[in-house]
Amino acid sequence: MRRVVVTGMAGITALGNDWETLAGHFANHHSGIRRMHEWDRFEELNTRLGAPIDDFQVPAHWTRKQLRSMGRVARLAVAAAERALADAGLLDDPSIRDGRMGVACGSSAGSTDEIKAFGNMLLNSRADGLNANSYVRMMPHTTAANISIFFGLTGRLIPTSSACTSGSQGVGYAYEAIKFGRLPMMLAGGAEELCPTEAMVFDALYATSLKNDTPHLSPRPYDSARDGLVVGEGGGMLVLEELQHALARGARIHAEIVGFGSNADGQHITRPEQATMRRAMELALEDAGLAPDAIGYVNGHGTATEQGDIAETQATHALFGARMPISSQKSFLGHTLGACGALESWFSIEMMNRDQYVHTLNLDHIDPRCAELDYLRGAMRAMSNEYVMNNNFAFGGVNTSLIFRRWH
Repeated sequence: MRRVVVTGMAGITALGNDWETLAGHFANHHSGIRRMHEWDRFEELNTRLGAPIDDFQVPAHWTRKQLRSMGRVARLAVAAAERALADAGLLDDPSIRDGRMGVACGSSAGSTDEIKAFGNMLLNSRADGLNANSYVRMMPHTTAANISIFFGLTGRLIPTSSACTSGSQGVGYAYEAIKFGRLPMMLAGGAEELCPTEAMVFDALYATSLKNDTPHLSPRPYDSARDGLVVGEGGGMLVLEELQHALARGARIHAEIVGFGSNADGQHITRPEQATMRRAMELALEDAGLAPDAIGYVNGHGTATEQGDIAETQATHALFGARMPISSQKSFLGHTLGACGALESWFSIEMMNRDQYVHTLNLDHIDPRCAELDYLRGAMRAMSNEYVMNNNFAFGGVNTSLIFRRWH
């Protein structure tokens, strides 16, 4: 088995695109949530909260030809991938284009503007707005395909469009591709563009926050006063590399991935299951050859939905006990859906390397139905850990758990 390390990391978020900027916002309790006045025209949509990236600009050097196949979700993914490759020192390296690098990436959906155009065809028998690239911008694997085309990657392509585990499955499956010797380098992650249709998905389940006039007070993961999630957007990408390959080229190593677990609830399409959540974490520990007490921090999924928060914390407590520190960055950035697993993996590595862990914003009164854990709240906390875990759970009963090790 090969060892797998992270040599590049990057993300695009509502609060910034580098860790120093993000950490400043986290430390000062700044939220990326705002009222979406743009959604007021949707009368039956109850929530008006979102976490948009208001300042995203397409890089000036991207060509019109490159942009034709990319909707917003693909642009976020490609922008994050470009930054991650630059961070790894591989952006202009010919080795990424000779079959040695692949991509594993996903999103909950493709760009919804294109879905609207196809809907217009079905509803009104008109093809206004449709063109040769409409499907490519809409298709579920638009992120992975556009990354591969943009950078000329000819290794394997693994689409991971599995809702809220798209990013974490991207990282996990890329890790396994390298671990089992299929190729030495992978780009891995996920992205999501903000769309009122995605807010409506959760609105219909009575799972969105309605604190429309106080956006800074929502979402509230693990809090007794939570009233639902807030949808955000973003893109996160990691460069994964086989250890000896990274060492041979003198790469800077951010962390080692030592464990990945993924399974399915097999019970209900939207209701999370505590037992299989716990099993996903156990699978990651078994893959890493670690006992539960080796993990120093869990980056929780923490969406601020009642069933999700309760099931997740009970599963975490059942495996680790009350001593486990846990927090959720969704309290600052909203639920970025297909991007969250990759972004939170990046955050986990940064926190581990800097010995500073981000608290959960708006966690004032822990819900007594959530299991007893060491909830980080009020301020960032200084801790030193050898291993951290990042967990994500998705519609369809998809569970993922990743374990990162500090690089010495």
